[in-house]
Amino acid sequence: MAPVLQRMNDFAQRLLAWFDCHGRHDLPWQQQPTPYRVWVSEVMLQQTQVATVIPYFERFMRRFPDLLTLADAPLDEVLAHWSGLGYYSRARNLHRAVQQIRDDHGGEFPHQLEAAMALPGIGRSTAGAILAIACGQHQSILDGNVKRVLSRHAAVAGWPGRREVEKRLWQLAEAYTPAERTADYTQAIMDLGATLCTRSKPRCGDCPLGGDCQAAATGRIAEFPGKKPRKSLPQRKTRMLLLQNSDGELLLERRPPSGIWGGLWSLPECPHDQDLGEWCIRRFGVAPESARAWPPLVHTFSHFQLEIEPWHCRVQPAAADQVMEQDAALWYKTHLFNQLGLPAPVKRLLGRLEEANEEFDS
Repeated sequence: MAPVLQRMNDFAQRLLAWFDCHGRHDLPWQQQPTPYRVWVSEVMLQQTQVATVIPYFERFMRRFPDLLTLADAPLDEVLAHWSGLGYYSRARNLHRAVQQIRDDHGGEFPHQLEAAMALPGIGRSTAGAILAIACGQHQSILDGNVKRVLSRHAAVAGWPGRREVEKRLWQLAEAYTPAERTADYTQAIMDLGATLCTRSKPRCGDCPLGGDCQAAATGRIAEFPGKKPRKSLPQRKTRMLLLQNSDGELLLERRPPSGIWGGLWSLPECPHDQDLGEWCIRRFGVAPESARAWPPLVHTFSHFQLEIEPWHCRVQPAAADQVMEQDAALWYKTHLFNQLGLPAPVKRLLGRLEEANEEFDS
């Protein structure tokens, strides 16, 4: 066997031997690994740690046990079960994709890589993981953990987001992925990156690939993978209103279907250059009879930082009719918040309400 081919084969053998003894075998999505279950787990695990994902995955599966159940469910309920995981475009794309499978693929997840990649929210690595783990196909993956393992092992310099760096990492991923036990290998290399070859404090002494890891051999572990060029996060500000009526209900608005918090229910946002009272009357037909500013709340997104200026307002109808439930706005009983998809900072603000109400009533 040629030396290069032998080295590639040895890479997979060492990794699989480690996985058999030390890998994770009891994760919930590893039980009954259907394409749907693996798919949901892969989407949830994007940008989110395993420990955080597990309870969300289990609740999601109890409510949406199969692809068609999810496809037939209203988006509001899907977002409610996703609430707290963040990156809500993942949930919207997942919902769109299962509906597309229901309507165009007879309810069966497509078993061709290109067809899977054509679905909303599914890239090459996610498609490869689903087909490898659930369908036993010889497909490669390149998620964040795998990028870290491969870039360190082969000392691939540069940020993996750059096209030429990613291309090199894909070449390595395809070369090392074995034709046999592809599903186990796929889980093994993800596990290695998650448990040993971590971003900080990697456990190189326990790594089955340490013998020929170029980054470890040269003492340059911290240099790989290359860091994304840093940019200071732009700052934005908004004024969120907790408009509470005499029944203790809050007024919520549905966000536009795309963009930040797309499709979620959130608090009305009054522009800073508008008079709060006049804006409420003009927009909702309610007049604040009392208003208190709360301490600012800072929420950080991947590409900007949002400073929220919350105002808690007791309101009364300014006209004959209050705002009625409709597609874009509704009065919301706070004890039912688990039934709606709400952004994380809105949930935090709802958590302040009890204390705020006590102050108003004192």
